[in-house]
Amino acid sequence: MENNERLSTVRHSTAHVMAEAVLKLFPGSKLAIGPSIDNGFYYDFDLSRPIKEEDLAEIEKEMRRIVSGNHDFIRKEVSREEALELFKDQPYKIELIKDMPEGETLSTYEQDGFLDLCRGPHVASTKEINPQSFKLMKIAGAYWRGDIKRPMLTRIYGTAWEKPQQLKDYLNLLAEAEKRDHRKLGQDLDLFHLDSEDPGQIFWHPNGWTIYTVMKDYMRKMILKDGYKEVNTPAIMPRTLWERSGHWGHYKDLMFITESEKRMFAIKPMNCPGAIEIFKSRLRSYKDLPMRLAEFGHDVRNEPSGTLHGIMRIRGFVQDDAHIFCTEDQLGPEVAKFCKLLKNVYHDFGFDKLVVKFSTMPEDHVGDLATWERAEKQLSDACHEAGLEYELQPGEGAFYGPKLEFKLYDCLGREWQCGTIQVDYQLPSAERLDATYIGADNQKHHPIMLHRAVLGSFERFLGILIENFAGNFPAWLASQQVAMIPVSPAFNDYAEEVMGKLIDAGFRVGADLGSDNMKGKIKAAQLQKIPYMLVVGEKEKNEGTVAVRFRDGRPQQVMKLDDFMAYLKDKVDTHFVGI
Repeated sequence: MENNERLSTVRHSTAHVMAEAVLKLFPGSKLAIGPSIDNGFYYDFDLSRPIKEEDLAEIEKEMRRIVSGNHDFIRKEVSREEALELFKDQPYKIELIKDMPEGETLSTYEQDGFLDLCRGPHVASTKEINPQSFKLMKIAGAYWRGDIKRPMLTRIYGTAWEKPQQLKDYLNLLAEAEKRDHRKLGQDLDLFHLDSEDPGQIFWHPNGWTIYTVMKDYMRKMILKDGYKEVNTPAIMPRTLWERSGHWGHYKDLMFITESEKRMFAIKPMNCPGAIEIFKSRLRSYKDLPMRLAEFGHDVRNEPSGTLHGIMRIRGFVQDDAHIFCTEDQLGPEVAKFCKLLKNVYHDFGFDKLVVKFSTMPEDHVGDLATWERAEKQLSDACHEAGLEYELQPGEGAFYGPKLEFKLYDCLGREWQCGTIQVDYQLPSAERLDATYIGADNQKHHPIMLHRAVLGSFERFLGILIENFAGNFPAWLASQQVAMIPVSPAFNDYAEEVMGKLIDAGFRVGADLGSDNMKGKIKAAQLQKIPYMLVVGEKEKNEGTVAVRFRDGRPQQVMKLDDFMAYLKDKVDTHFVGI
């Protein structure tokens, strides 16, 4: 068995042990489902009495007692009638049994007298679960089958590993991740705040908005250099447009809808129909292709409040979106060109390890099978032409076309899906939004439309950066690059003179001219994680120098102001990931 499959099996088996322990401590509780997940497992219960965080320790204790008994996991295939009888006192299991297709094999697993409906697999015996390699993590609420109209169940999350050291390493990783939590650092560094009265929306403060605009200016420069033309489309568009594009049938529940003059409109959740409307606004020729239209489009989606998470998952966000209209011959080169752009951008932000996932046709799709097969082959070939290998994700494509997803890894080894490029024959088609161009044969043709984003959501990407750098942004991104610190008020004038020269040179600088002593000012700058602190006193004023203190604690250096400015300019111009 592959190691990841083995670990998933251990976790699934541990979930069954937890369910047994819960039933012993909470008799009369009802069982729902208990799968393995990334880094662990969970099980959903309809509990007979309320649970508290302190109960987790007792559940863990009971789990270790069960594991120590070395009980076999015994699989048995049963008929539908047998299953209904076995689980007659478990209403959630009964519902699952009744929903299973006729003829599907039903199986149960039993250990230590605990019986569960499960397709498996499981380890052979509880002795394969190390009692020092699992831990229960938290309690949460979860609607049965994800439906807010169904009962709210209690979900208990746990983590499980094969060896105790792996558990220890994982808990240390979580502790480090907690220190880097973008929500905490966002408050500490005065970047933004979130308001419970306006869920999923961000209030950007000057520090955070400065970083945000630096990112946007950087992306604007990169895409203009790469042959894109920037556009902007309306925030609100009519229902008729969304119906023709197919989004109304697939995304209506995520749209904010409004009405005016007896017509229905939706705040746009994505930008692609607007890009097509621009393409259609005048007669296009094959000589105009490829046409790369970029938009920093502000989108709004009615995400359930329970799924929101800081600035990582929100309702209002901006994508570094673009739509490329091209011919079949141009598809491969355009995908390769995009991949090069994406790798360069990620490098500048400090991410060099990438994984590419190839997502194919989902069940909920539009368009015929032949078109999908052609699109999938073209995208696959283009990916290989770009020198990239991919992992397959069957059935995970967009409803209108297959896609490549680009996943990067942060300093803690966590995976983040950010960039994407999708091949779309559907939206420009005659059946949808009917975008056409005049080909070399003087006939009308429908272009292929490539949907692509590098960062994805600016907000989410900034959240990733906050956690990756722990708020210690590289100099080119930092909201304030330099802090001027006079050793006493007598040297405020020189500090302001130096600050003025730095600002004129395009750097982001602030001066602490208050009454605090020098050590207090340095500490304040360190807490704000400012890359450079320039300490100035009588010697610096007389010699036209600055004493440079570095955020990373390296020895202080005395430099001529011009030399420091050249040093900082080089770090900014090269997008150096550090200071």
